Order: sequence, then C-alpha cells, then structure tokens
Amino acid sequence: MLPFDNRSGQPSLEWVREAAAEVLSSRLASAGFAPMSRADRMYALDHLGLPQGFHPSRATALKLAETLDADSIVVGSFTADGAGIQAEARLVDVEHLRLGEPVTGRGEMRDLIGVFGSMAWKLTRQLDPGFGVSEETFVAAGKGQRLDAFEQYVRGITEPDQEERLRHLNQCVKLSPDFAPAWMALGREDYNGKQYEAAAAAFAKVTGNGADALEAGFYRGLALVFSGDYPGAEAAFGAVARVLPLAEVVNNQGVAVSRMGHDGSAHFRQAAAADPNNADYHFNLAVSLMRRGTRPEALTELAQCLRLRPNDEEAQGLQDDWKRPAVQKPVRTDAGPVSNPSLSFEEEARADPLERIVRSFDAQAFRQAALMMDRMDASRLAALTPQERAWTLAGQARDYLDRGMLLEAERLYQSSVAADGTVALGHAGLAEVRERSGDAEGARAEARRALELGPSVDAHLVLARLELAAGQLREAAADADAALGLNPSSTAAQELSRRIQDAAASKK
Repeated sequence: MLPFDNRSGQPSLEWVREAAAEVLSSRLASAGFAPMSRADRMYALDHLGLPQGFHPSRATALKLAETLDADSIVVGSFTADGAGIQAEARLVDVEHLRLGEPVTGRGEMRDLIGVFGSMAWKLTRQLDPGFGVSEETFVAAGKGQRLDAFEQYVRGITEPDQEERLRHLNQCVKLSPDFAPAWMALGREDYNGKQYEAAAAAFAKVTGNGADALEAGFYRGLALVFSGDYPGAEAAFGAVARVLPLAEVVNNQGVAVSRMGHDGSAHFRQAAAADPNNADYHFNLAVSLMRRGTRPEALTELAQCLRLRPNDEEAQGLQDDWKRPAVQKPVRTDAGPVSNPSLSFEEEARADPLERIVRSFDAQAFRQAALMMDRMDASRLAALTPQERAWTLAGQARDYLDRGMLLEAERLYQSSVAADGTVALGHAGLAEVRERSGDAEGARAEARRALELGPSVDAHLVLARLELAAGQLREAAADADAALGLNPSSTAAQELSRRIQDAAASKK
C-alpha cells in the first residue's frame, strides 16, 4: 500500500499521502487480507537504498513489491479543491503486470477517512468479487475517529525528528484516547528512547488478540523487565504466550520468572524445543538447570549452545568454570542467589550469569504463527456441524462488535449466516451492524428475520432503537418490553425503556 501522490499543490496536505495508505491498509486487514505494514515498506526502501520520503515511480513500486514478495500493490493520487477532496486508486497485479480499473472517491475534507474507507471497499471487491461486507460498514468503521487526531497520528509516524513525533503522538492520544495505533506508535517511540515505564503504560492501551496487541504485549514485557517490574513482565509475556506461544515469548517469560528468583527451567525447555537452533535458549536452560543443581544436564545444554555458536565467549568461560570440580558454585534459592565467600566477585558473577532475553520482535514469525493459528481455527470450525459453526462464528463476531470493530464483526456474522441461515444470532448481529453503520432499512430487515427464527433480545433492541429514533414510541415501547420479557436483567433494555418513557412524557 503506497502513499498517494499529492496533486493538490498544497504542501500542508502532504500528510494525506500517508493517511490514504493507513486507512486502506487498515480496512483491507479488517477484511481478511494481509497488507504489508508501513514498517515493511520502510524496510524495502532501505533495502533498495532509497530514502524513506521517496516518491516511487511505477517501476520502483514494482521493485518494492518484488522485494516484499507482494501479490498486488495499490497506487493512487488525490487532489483538493477548497473544502473537498477527490482521490483515485488502482490495483497493480505484480505477477501479471496488470493494472486494474480505477476506483474513485470524493467528499468533504472533514470526511476524508470515510472517502478512503469507501475506496477500500471498492478495491476489496476487485480483489474478491464475492466479498459480502457492505460499503456502509467500511465507511462506518472510521466514523468514531476524529480527523484532527488522525492527522496528528499520521504526522507522528512520519516526522523525521523524534521530538516532533512524540509531540504529535501525545496530541493524538489526548484528542482520541482510544485510538490504539497511536498508543502503539507512542509505545515504540518511548521504548526506543529507553523511557521504559512510559512505554509499558502506552503498550498497555493496545488490547485484544490482534497482531498489534500481541506485539504490544511483547514489548510491554520487555519494558517492564528493563524497569525492574518482573512480576508485571511475566504476566505480559504470559498473556501473549497464551495466544501465540512462540519461542521468544516463552523464553522471555522464563527470564522474568528467573529474575524473581523462581525456577524458569520449564519455560526455557519449551523455548529450546520450539527453536532448537537458537543458542541462547540452550544457554538459558543450562544456567537455570545449574542453579537447581542439575549439573550433567546443564553441561549438556551448554555444550549444545557452543555447538550452535562456537565463539560464544561467555558460554566458553562458563563451561570452563563448571568443569572445575574444586570450585564451589553459588546456589540460587527462591529467595535469590546466595553469595559464596570462596569465589571472587568476578568468579561468582561468571558462575551465575543472567539469562539472555530476546530483545527484538520478529513480526514475520508472529504473522506466520498467527496465520497457522487461523488455519487451525478454520480446521476446528470445519469439523463442527453447520449450526455449531454458525453459533461459534456469531460469538466471535459479538466480541468484535463489543469492541466497535464493525468490519470484522460483519465479516464473521456473514460467515455465520452462510454456515446456517436459520440461527437467529447471526441475523441479530447483522441487524446491529447495519444499525451502527447507518443502514436503518437493512437493520430492520435483519432484525425481523432474526425474530422470525426465534426470540432475540438483541433484535428487539435494534428495532426499539430505530423506532425511537423515528418517533414511533408505541412500537418502540412494545419492542423494549419484549426484550425485557426475554431478559428482565438486561441493563440495555432497562435503559432503553426509560428513554422511551422519557420521550413519551415529554410529548404530553
């Protein structure tokens, strides 16, 4: 996804170039595609010896795509006339060097995010003509985002000066406290500046099980380790490991456990088993085992470390020390290391070294592991009956909907209905998505379909809200009462019923 060409003649709108790529990437990712990140693009530019602010030609764009092993690239441009913006984009099929039909978007500058959201839907339909999520949902996915905050975010990820980046990102989260990408970028800046407590606080704002949340959890764990908060670090790495137990995550969890004076051997065993060619995992397991007095196995693991990395001076020195039977080694208990007066300070430090922590996040490894997990989830879903699959997908969609992620929610609700259209939950969910995206007629149709299939609190609530907005107070009250009849403890139904009563009282 390349930045759009600025053909407005207005330097103040240069930020829109990157804004277009950000919105399109976000929407395509939510639609189930795997767009390359801006970091990937920066890597490719660096690999080709090009500056980060370089405006690539079509030929250079193809070189970038080949470097990233991308199937398609999106190129585009925009112009501005007064308070309006007009943009055009095209898909380029890299393998066949085929240029797709142009897609266009036009609107007020204040609706810039929606304009690019609409274009993302049109591009998605070119990539997958059978894609069923509505254009309204693509546009609605960005309705909660303030444009001034989004501008600050884009400037915060593109400014060459770090102080300026920090200023813009801090302004963004002040204007839009729930905008996770800005917190992610701010966490990276604080982490790179060794402001570890601030970084940990920023990364904590990135929640969920998506790729960004997993990366945020990993770096939050590192920031907490470097801040000395080992229990917090262990919890952060553990949360990531429960979703994606990669070797580097499990290893770092073991380091945090060990820094608390506990036994991290089980974590180091798991890391070494997952990636047996990583010398550091064997080193860490050796150190942990030696602390527990398991000398033969510790020497075996240290030897494996040296086979993988023969020039590891620390491991060589440690092996020499451990093979000297006359030297008594310090023992670490759960209360921490016990000093040995028979050893010099240097000998004791060398005999009981710190385990090695993995400091870098391998985004590609995480992406591949996440893809494998998606395939495993798909296999598990395929083994279910159609009705069970519909219920499971609707439950997953509800989680996205509760977090305001309309596009992801609709995609899963569509899959639920496709699996078994007789499950009311899928239609009720689609009704709420349609309501939130501004499609009142579509919302009514889905809610009524859900009620034809069975009782549904959510469907009654959708109808009641729509009827209240239309001034149909009698019908709204009936649907709110029906929802309360199905679930008397529903706070949403109780609150809606009060609103309807207040509206009726104000009309008297």
